[in-house]
Amino acid sequence: MSSNPVPDVQQVKVHAPGVVLAALALGGFAIGTTEFASMSLLPDFAAGLGVDAPTAGHAISAYALGVVVGAPVIAVLAARLPRRIILVALMAVFAVGNLLSALAPTFGWMMAFRFFSGLPHGAYFGVAALVAASVAPPERRAQSVAMVMIGLTVATIVGVPMANVVGQWIGWRWGFVIVAVLAAMTATAVYVFAPRAPADAGASPLRELGALAKGRVWLTLGIGAIGFGGMFCVYTYLASTMREVTHASAALPVVLAVFGAGMTVGTLACAWAADRAQMPAIGGVLLWSAAALALYPMATGSLWTLIPVVFLIGCGGGLGAVLQTRLMDVAGDAQTLAAALNHSAFNFANALGPWLGGLAIAAGLGWTSTGYVGAALALGGFAIWVVAALDVRRERMALAAAE
Repeated sequence: MSSNPVPDVQQVKVHAPGVVLAALALGGFAIGTTEFASMSLLPDFAAGLGVDAPTAGHAISAYALGVVVGAPVIAVLAARLPRRIILVALMAVFAVGNLLSALAPTFGWMMAFRFFSGLPHGAYFGVAALVAASVAPPERRAQSVAMVMIGLTVATIVGVPMANVVGQWIGWRWGFVIVAVLAAMTATAVYVFAPRAPADAGASPLRELGALAKGRVWLTLGIGAIGFGGMFCVYTYLASTMREVTHASAALPVVLAVFGAGMTVGTLACAWAADRAQMPAIGGVLLWSAAALALYPMATGSLWTLIPVVFLIGCGGGLGAVLQTRLMDVAGDAQTLAAALNHSAFNFANALGPWLGGLAIAAGLGWTSTGYVGAALALGGFAIWVVAALDVRRERMALAAAE
């Protein structure tokens, strides 16, 4: 069973928790749309900016690098601000970054604007998860956090296919314009509906940095940084694989929606499991991902085999909400930084997966090789989970012996 929430995740009474979660989820929808739509639009903006697909993949990595850098820096510098104000400011910056991406005149500028757009990502999800946990009863923390992540998964069902269709019909730049509008709507909704709780009186940059001294924080981050890379490795090159191998690029919006449905199911199921058995839920989803990713190369020859395997790979996205609540349990009173670093870890995976997949493709192993690379990354995350699970077991044995 997961442990009780740490003191810093204070319970806040609000009249309509569902409205608060919906406002926070809208931000997840905006972030999910730009993160995954930029991957699905990769062939289009590659052609528009005069680069090949593997080179265009560097723009995905630039966004991910922005998340990795922005999450800890913003979490530390904003430690003394009320969480509602932090969220509004982050969504405003996010809107500007995506609008600039839509206007990028060259690939170099596109790289810079994607990096800028990524800066608010991790801090937003981290702070939003803490706000979501504060309006939920302790026994439903993981499921409440999952509702924020549901915004991201719904984006893969609705927002990403929509942006992909708009990108193909009108132009890829309009996909980023849509995200800028969604971000502005989120800033407004959070300002109106989020709890007006003051900042924690004891919060400080130094206290937040205390999270970096905790070994369990680093193990949890390592699981996400490596284990999640497999999903991003396949997803980044899915459009190109469907074009070159499956020869069914017209069905891409449908396949993207199927992936999103898998993420939604996986997020809800894994959050339910995490509220009952946290560590087994993490290990189980990593093994699930490894198996699904290993099936991917054998499924790409036909649309009918590809669709169910993409659904199974999408289910592995449930890892996000589970690791978010795990960090709440192991971070002590350094909640904001630890929660934000969760998304730095995932976007390290978002940079690592496409990079390794691109290396495999460039080495002549073919588009389908991303499945095997992804499975190896999922198993790497599982290896780190084994170390973390043994640490938990040692602690329980020590406590039992002391009684």
